[in-house]
Amino acid sequence: MSDKRDYYEVLGVARDVDAADLKRAYRRLAMELHPDRNPGDAAAEDKFKEASEAYQVLCEPQKRANYDRFGHAGANAGFGGAGFRDVGDIFSTFSDIFGDIFGMSGGGRRAAAHGADIETRVVLTLVEAAAGITKEIQVLRNVPCGTCEGSGAAPGSEPESCRHCGGRGQVMHSQGFLMISSTCPICRGEGRVIRDACPQCEGTGLNEEEDALQIAIPAGVEDGSTLRLMGRGEAPPQGGRPGNLYVILRVEADERFERDGADLHTEVVVSFPQLALGDRVAVSTLDGEAEIEIPAGTQPGETLALTGHGMPRLNGRGRGDVVAHLKLVVPGSLSPEEDGHLRAYAASGGQRVNPERSGFFGRKKKK
Repeated sequence: MSDKRDYYEVLGVARDVDAADLKRAYRRLAMELHPDRNPGDAAAEDKFKEASEAYQVLCEPQKRANYDRFGHAGANAGFGGAGFRDVGDIFSTFSDIFGDIFGMSGGGRRAAAHGADIETRVVLTLVEAAAGITKEIQVLRNVPCGTCEGSGAAPGSEPESCRHCGGRGQVMHSQGFLMISSTCPICRGEGRVIRDACPQCEGTGLNEEEDALQIAIPAGVEDGSTLRLMGRGEAPPQGGRPGNLYVILRVEADERFERDGADLHTEVVVSFPQLALGDRVAVSTLDGEAEIEIPAGTQPGETLALTGHGMPRLNGRGRGDVVAHLKLVVPGSLSPEEDGHLRAYAASGGQRVNPERSGFFGRKKKK
């Protein structure tokens, strides 16, 4: 990892670059270094791959946050890794960008077949989301058949070129003066047919298998966040680039807090004397309880903040706050002594209160 250049340096952008400027920087380098514009130039191709790898990481918020915190090791942790198998893989991944540049999909090259994307869900507690965690998940997906190596043909045989369409996958029909192209009904557009199907996959070229993956989830993710693991989706029939796996994160609610981005709101029950005279009270945080000081004269419903005790921010710039909402609770009953003191306090301030009622505290008012 140590020989890799900084991704921001590779793309020539500042660390706080926004998504639009990041894309423009990559487009500029892609046009300059594209292999079709530098035929036979191995150094340009290496720089093209390097720039594409940098953009692959920095264009995704979760990957970028992981990279900002942990460097190249973070970019490779839990996101399917960084980098590409070959130049064709780059064209397929960023077909929208190369289509914009060259006016056609794949940067002027035919894009390889692409497998279907799949998704799964991972449930986290709020504490796990705050700390970051590695989770193991099991994913069912189609992979190339090991018996026929994905060809669909039985061992010892090969798929044959479709005689009906001449291997083109399309057939032409005349309608008056017009020639209409349609999908070949024999090979269904594949351009080849399998005469002797593989007994293991029954000619599909694919088998379903359960894949165990370790997913590194960065600290600070929110409910509904999605991680993309490139190449961990379905394999396409008869070869090509696998699709992607999307991991949707569900962060469970914590009864102690209401989350607002990186801030956590919590309710703290206090009494009238605590608000009037001031006090130090315990407040729940993700790391246990912490004390917060209530200034004398604080009003019910006011908030006090424990700075830096909230959720980590994905951009790596510190943590949010725990915001304590002070809730005044009036006791439902008083002892005789408490009643007397409270009435004396009211009288000293000229405040009117209800007189003692018959039977109150089990005492009868004298006649």
